[in-house]
Amino acid sequence: MFLRSRTRLRRAATAAAIGLGLVVGTAGAATAAPASVSTQGPRSYLVITAPGDTAGAKSAVTANGGAVYASYDAIGVLVAHSSATGFAAKMRAVTGVQQVGATRTSDLPAEVNAPPIPAAPRQVAPTAAETNRADMTQIGADRAWQVTTGSPAVTVGILDTGVDDRHYDLRANFAAAKSASCAYGKLDTRPGSWRDIHQHGTHVAGTVAAAKNGRGAVGVAPGVRIASVRVAEQPSGLFFPENAICAFVFAGDQGFDVTNSSYYTDPWLFTCPTDADQAAIGEGVRRAAAYAEGKGVLNVAAAGNENYDLAAKTIDTTSPDDSTPVTRTVTNACLSLPAELPGVLAVSSITSSNVKSGFSNFGADKIALAAPGDRVHSTVPGGRYAELSGTSMASPHVAGVAALLASVEPTLTVAQLRARLGAQADDLACSDSRCTGTEAKNSFYGEGRVDALDAVRKGGR
Repeated sequence: MFLRSRTRLRRAATAAAIGLGLVVGTAGAATAAPASVSTQGPRSYLVITAPGDTAGAKSAVTANGGAVYASYDAIGVLVAHSSATGFAAKMRAVTGVQQVGATRTSDLPAEVNAPPIPAAPRQVAPTAAETNRADMTQIGADRAWQVTTGSPAVTVGILDTGVDDRHYDLRANFAAAKSASCAYGKLDTRPGSWRDIHQHGTHVAGTVAAAKNGRGAVGVAPGVRIASVRVAEQPSGLFFPENAICAFVFAGDQGFDVTNSSYYTDPWLFTCPTDADQAAIGEGVRRAAAYAEGKGVLNVAAAGNENYDLAAKTIDTTSPDDSTPVTRTVTNACLSLPAELPGVLAVSSITSSNVKSGFSNFGADKIALAAPGDRVHSTVPGGRYAELSGTSMASPHVAGVAALLASVEPTLTVAQLRARLGAQADDLACSDSRCTGTEAKNSFYGEGRVDALDAVRKGGR
């Protein structure tokens, strides 16, 4: 779910999270197993094998009453569909199969068999001059543009609800050839498949790279390219694990420089390794994100909007969000995906006063950087603009700065990009008693507020 407040469904929080721009997600990891659900229709499963060794598992899927819907052989992940009772248990007994897990607690939607292409909204051309965005001044982007607006050789992947590729402020920087849909867990490169089914992804895209053309809004890196990889599916609007796996693998194969993920993988707010289904989800998404990084992609993600200490997890009342949520105990072994994955830069939200936004998650050694996420003005479908709030709005600031840094220092590795962004960040002191750590690094802001000017001025040095 794109990150919204910790109420229930990121969809309910979609009005609030999208109306407020909150990124919602669902991860789950409970010591108690989720409520059992009878299999009345086809379900989706992840089948995990050793990378490159999926042939036997594919045959076993068919033999046990399933069908392979998508295959990510390089990371040893299959997406299988089955209505058969006991499918997961039977597959777990297959030689060479390491893990198997249901990706949702609900039946697959009918759309999985014929994914619809989102309609292209009617466009309205902006008449107002570019807004002087306070958030851009706050991170030094307006001064960074005097050095560079970014290179068109750099691509940022927007892994989200889709992007309005015809928006006045996005069309010049939009890379259609590198865009696709990963809804339902299978790559769909048909023209338009990447379009927004909400407004969340278009808003995120504008913060990264809305064009500097004198009208509307301008993004952090208005000279770079943006690609849309739609992760949210219709009709639920949820971000299931197989969709995220597809998106990260595609990002790696396309050679993106940076990705932004302003969501958590549904249906679990926190994904727990003590549950067999969730363990498979965690392993599959981890492998996919690592695959992208191995191909040179820096992954950036929103930390979440529950005002939750990610380093002191205790309870989850919102999962699973694709059926009936149950109250469950969670521990720190349960992770919010993809924000808590190794190598992913998790971003918290700050206000214009440089203090943690009331909704923003936090946690010692959980937050990498902080960025503005309150009342962010950016693009929404149809050539329009809106102010949204959330860590979903904060993380694209970091993705944009990473793109600027990659533009001035194109030979930097992912590890070097991460290190430079942290070293160049502006220290922020703890703002209340829940915050732990030092001014240089703490549980609210990580290594501090991202700094676009230092990124282009100091580059990789």
